[in-house]
Amino acid sequence: MAKRRRGRPVDGFLVLDKPQGLSSSQAVQKAKRLYNAQKVGHTGSLDPIATGVLPLCFGEATKFSQYLLASDKKYWTRIRLGVSTDTGDADGEIIAESAVSGITECDVEQALERFRGQFDQIPSMFSAIKHQGQPLYKLARQGVEVERKSRQVTVFENRLAAFEGDTLELEIHCSKGTYVRTIAEDLGEALGCGAHVIALRRRAAGPFTEDELITFEEIEEACSQRAGDGLLQPIENAVRMWPKLVLEESSAYYLRQGQPVIVPRAPTGGFVRLAARCAEDGDRFIGVGEILDDGRVAPRRLLANVQL
Repeated sequence: MAKRRRGRPVDGFLVLDKPQGLSSSQAVQKAKRLYNAQKVGHTGSLDPIATGVLPLCFGEATKFSQYLLASDKKYWTRIRLGVSTDTGDADGEIIAESAVSGITECDVEQALERFRGQFDQIPSMFSAIKHQGQPLYKLARQGVEVERKSRQVTVFENRLAAFEGDTLELEIHCSKGTYVRTIAEDLGEALGCGAHVIALRRRAAGPFTEDELITFEEIEEACSQRAGDGLLQPIENAVRMWPKLVLEESSAYYLRQGQPVIVPRAPTGGFVRLAARCAEDGDRFIGVGEILDDGRVAPRRLLANVQL
C-alpha cells in the first residue's frame, strides 16, 4: 500500500527572502509547516549567513527546480580584508590576520580582473557539494578535508561598489556553481592579506529577483488568514524567459504521450515553454520542451493532471 503523504497539495513558486541565520533546509521546513504542504524544496542552497532570493518550489513546481539550479545568479557581498577564517565567512574561526593599510582601490580593481569572465574555481570545503553522498560542509565540521576538483565558472560582472578601510563591497553576476566566499578568499590571497565574507545577499536567481521577495512575516500573516496560496507564483514563471509555444489540442495530446510534435513557427533550437490552447479560459501551461535537430518539439518536463 502506497504511503499517504501528510499535508495538502500545493503547487507553485514562492520567492522567499531568506533571513540570516537560517539554513536553506530550515527555510524549506518552516515554509512547509506554514503551508501544511505535502512537498516543498529549494532551488540552490544559500549559506546561513546569506539573505535574499531563495525560490521555494511547491508540489509540481519541484519538477522544474533543475532549470533554476542551472540559472545565473546575482549577489551583493561585503568582504573584510586582512582576516581569514576557516569557513571563508564570518561564521568561521579566525585563522590568520594581516595588515591592509597599504592596499589601495587601484590594487583591488587590478586583483578583481582575474575574477571576471571565465576562470577555474576550487569549491570551498564549506559548500553543499557532496562527496560520497556527504555534503562537504558536514565533513569540514568533522575536521575532514577532501580533494576538490576545480570547476570552470563564468562571472559576467564583478563590480567594486564600495571600498573603505578594510572592507569592500562587490556586485556579482555569475553562472551556476560560482562560490562568492571562494572569490573573497582568492581575492584576499591575490592581495596578500587574506579576506572573508561578512555579509552576502542574493539579488536574483534566474528570472526571480528582489522585487518579488516575500518575508516569513508576510507568509505567516497570509497563512493565518488562509491567504498564503495567493503569495505563490505560477509554475510557468520559472521559465518565463523562454519562448512560448501554444499547441493545438491534437499536438498537445501526442506531446503528453511523450511524442515529439511539429509546431508551426517554432524556434530553431533550445528550450521552450509549452501551453495548450483552451477555448474556455485561454492558453494553459503544460510544461517545457526542447527543439530537436529536425525541428520537432520534444517534451522534457510536463505537469501532471492538467485538465484541457
